[in-house]
Amino acid sequence: MSQLKQTSYEPLTEPAAIELALSLTIFTENAELSCREIGDGNLNLVFHIVDVKGGKGVIIKQALPYAKVVGESWPLTVKRAKIEADALKTFGQLAPDYVPKVYFTDDVLAVTVMEDLSHLLIARTGFINGETYPLISKHLGEYLAKTLFYTSDYGLGPAAKKEQVQKFINPELCKITEDLIFTDPYFDADTNEFEDSLRTDVEALWQDAELKFHVNVLKRSFLTEAEVLLHGDLHTGSIFAGNSDTKVIDPEFAFYGPAGFDIGQVFANLLFEVIANDSKRDHFIRHIKTVWSVFKDEFSRLWNTENKVLSAKTDTFLRYNLSKFFEDSIGFAGCELIRRTIGLAHVADLDSIEDEQIRLAAKRKTLELGKILIKQRKEITDVPSFIEKVHGVL
Repeated sequence: MSQLKQTSYEPLTEPAAIELALSLTIFTENAELSCREIGDGNLNLVFHIVDVKGGKGVIIKQALPYAKVVGESWPLTVKRAKIEADALKTFGQLAPDYVPKVYFTDDVLAVTVMEDLSHLLIARTGFINGETYPLISKHLGEYLAKTLFYTSDYGLGPAAKKEQVQKFINPELCKITEDLIFTDPYFDADTNEFEDSLRTDVEALWQDAELKFHVNVLKRSFLTEAEVLLHGDLHTGSIFAGNSDTKVIDPEFAFYGPAGFDIGQVFANLLFEVIANDSKRDHFIRHIKTVWSVFKDEFSRLWNTENKVLSAKTDTFLRYNLSKFFEDSIGFAGCELIRRTIGLAHVADLDSIEDEQIRLAAKRKTLELGKILIKQRKEITDVPSFIEKVHGVL
């Protein structure tokens, strides 16, 4: 494969993206390429390039040196593109069925060229449009089990894991998570955004000392517990889905942290549909149950067959770890529910509800459930007690 070497960074244009694609050996010499910029996120440019003759396509993703949601006043290092590329390669080796193929990366240009997934749809968009994706929860359970086990001390061995921890130090994007998930929603921060009708509810949340104590305990876990390599932003907008395929994208927030964080993100983003979509509520509750069931079974299998720390390979210690992961995931899910409701980056599952009263009612349920999950996570010891808390709010 051609290795394009750049000496300086500059944002790509559509013609430049085509030129980059042609410099690789992905397309034939007589390929006629079309390109459009399709990025709708906050941190990157994303180009979809297709050979109009042969139909083959690729995605080119480039990190921007600022957050689009704010502008150039929020600068960011483009070095995060290497973190993302390395994470995609790592996760692709561990769970190849659920991660797009990476064809080319360039650290200076901050680009990754990867598999075209345009035959699939962003899962969040699909859910809002009425899709249910029958296999997505099974696939996510397997993805979580493989990526979280094989990047742990027990899947890698302690020495190799320490090397990986160093490789995935990601302070700038971790700070975004630390601020937007664990800090800003709990006081009157400029980044917060919510309807005026929710102000009474939000101000009550800001005055909840017990809640803020538990959020700080969870934040300390996020800051200090380098258990596994996390995706770091595993919401349904970072997942492409179809009826038979699931692909996890966008791991630019990847770093070594507590395993329950990724699991909790998945739980929370399924819960948005549980709350917002009455007609398919039971379906999404089954998805939540399946994610944990498949994760638990597959992680346990790997623990018993692939464990590199022989002294740890006991059923008692396995149960301890699974219990910790579940408790953490419940708390982190609560944090995600709250921050997506009143923080900087919302979710369309809630915001797209046209009827104002129905939308506000859904958001109040989301805030209430978030508080319950954070405060009561130690009492929520299994999926039935988790779902019971959910039904209690609905």
